[in-house]
Amino acid sequence: MNYRIPRGTQDILPEESPKWQYIEQKAHELCRRYHYKEIRTPMFEQTDLFARGVGDTTDIVQKEMYTFEDRGGRSLTLRPEGTASTVRSYVENKMHGWADQPVKLYYIGPMFRYERPQSGRMRQFVQFGVEAMGSDDPAIDAEVIALAMDFYRELGLKGLKLVVNSLGDKESRTAHRNALINHFKPSISEFCPDCQARLEKNPLRILDCKADKDHPLMENAPSILDYLNEESKVYFENVQQYLSDMDIDYVVDSTLVRGLDYYNNTAFEIMIDGEGFGAITTLCGGGRYNGLVEEIGGPTTPGIGFALSLERLLMALETQNIELPIQDTVDAYFIAMGEEAKKNAPKLVHEMRRNGIVVDTDYMNKKMKAQFKAADRLGANFAMILGEDELNENVVLIKDLSTGEQQKVAIEEAAEWVLSHQGEKGE
Repeated sequence: MNYRIPRGTQDILPEESPKWQYIEQKAHELCRRYHYKEIRTPMFEQTDLFARGVGDTTDIVQKEMYTFEDRGGRSLTLRPEGTASTVRSYVENKMHGWADQPVKLYYIGPMFRYERPQSGRMRQFVQFGVEAMGSDDPAIDAEVIALAMDFYRELGLKGLKLVVNSLGDKESRTAHRNALINHFKPSISEFCPDCQARLEKNPLRILDCKADKDHPLMENAPSILDYLNEESKVYFENVQQYLSDMDIDYVVDSTLVRGLDYYNNTAFEIMIDGEGFGAITTLCGGGRYNGLVEEIGGPTTPGIGFALSLERLLMALETQNIELPIQDTVDAYFIAMGEEAKKNAPKLVHEMRRNGIVVDTDYMNKKMKAQFKAADRLGANFAMILGEDELNENVVLIKDLSTGEQQKVAIEEAAEWVLSHQGEKGE
């Protein structure tokens, strides 16, 4: 039987994995600067967590979740996104009682959604996301947005477009919700079955429908910005002012609707306009969710966060021909010639590695010429040659593969020699 990878998944092969490692390390380093701490949650949770936390009117819950029953008859679901799990952990571990508030968290890990695989969209994909819980200060909204923008910019992406909107507080959303129902109800039979089901449950999501995006009623649908109460208006104005103070360009788009039910007030997306993507494409989305912690069983707690796909990011980097500064070479290649030299090689290679030097060696009994070719393929700076003569002299012959120069170095001083000469090569 020929086994093949499941549809919508991918093998990340050794030549690609350094890119992933570099990007993930960039996320870790950036979050340290912003003082966000990593959280790691299970890959599966109780199904009801996502029904309540993501929203039972969303496509994720209705169509895309990988749900199964365990042997105890419990319904479990592979996590389709990271926010609900993070908030569950926040509640369960009583983080609202921690001395340092707000609680600022981030995660990087695989998520799972059963949807049609396409370029940049997989059934198993990796998300990087942050969540800040405990503060309703508009300044932290700007901080979260700034973190996301810095992440893309520091990786070299161009053509970024930040779009912001306000979905208002509960009072504003209720007023807008009623206006939307009155607007769409007379002609709701002309819309797709999903929109018809959403009319009473969550009419805001009708604005996010791809099937009916060209319906005439979409163009003149009531704008949330016309229904913001004074408190929501001031909040949104403050977020915009903080972004301006940070020299972060943005545009306000009253039609921006996040796909999850728990958003309110600030909502945002980061898009990229570039050749190869076609139309402007969303790379990242996020917003404020002041009712989510309470929905999952915790105290009333404000929160804001974002999530982005590493697959989409890698696609954008490739489209813009951005080469990441990845060092995927070896410092030295150890060549042992003769039986006695080969017996001594493992110990000497191990000593080099313990000193922080990246070393590889031959395990296929290749001829010396083939081993030099292997050293070239691996991008080694030096070849370290140990033969019978060198063993007798207690030295190793080190050859600079870029200049051809070579010299004998005492075996016990070889590691220090390589480390000092690596610096001369700008490593």
